[in-house]
Amino acid sequence: MRTAEIELWELAAPAFLHALPALLEIYTAAMDPPAEQLPGRRSIMREHARHPRFGSVVALPRGGGEAAGFAYGFHGAGGQWWHDVITTELHERDPGADRHWFADSFEVAELHVLPACQGRGIGRSLLEALTAVRRERTAVLSTPTGPTAARGLYRSCGFVDVLPEFHFPGSPHRPFTIMAAPLPLPGGGPRRPAGRSRAWQWTG
Repeated sequence: MRTAEIELWELAAPAFLHALPALLEIYTAAMDPPAEQLPGRRSIMREHARHPRFGSVVALPRGGGEAAGFAYGFHGAGGQWWHDVITTELHERDPGADRHWFADSFEVAELHVLPACQGRGIGRSLLEALTAVRRERTAVLSTPTGPTAARGLYRSCGFVDVLPEFHFPGSPHRPFTIMAAPLPLPGGGPRRPAGRSRAWQWTG
């Protein structure tokens, strides 16, 4: 499935929550997490949908069928766990960088594509569509450290490392890289006004 064979749908929070079981199947296929972690991931994603200025995008085959991928994010703010953990560490390492990148940021929380559909531009299309409607000054995210395809995608979209080799509390043996980019992303086209989501009939 190539980008010409998919269409992107914006989901408001209620539609995202309705589709969550199917989206978790994509997450599971892409990330292969231990089964015992899935209930916690479901709870986190439900909580994220309540964050301010939440937005999500799903990639669907033209004409209907199972989704190939999804992405979502929200406005980063104090009091959110990820935002506070990152900005505290960044301020200690590089005072001023926390405000530069996080004072008005859009947090890309998740972006996943089914393994069989990866390498075909769908992830890039999801990222560009997700950020094109945003009014924040920057986009921020975390990704596993190393020469991964995801990291290559983010670099090609203008993201730079702001915290390399970062370890989240509770995950001392798995390093992540925190990345950030100015918005709009290069190559993502002009910013467009955020409109109402189209009704989404696909339920997985």
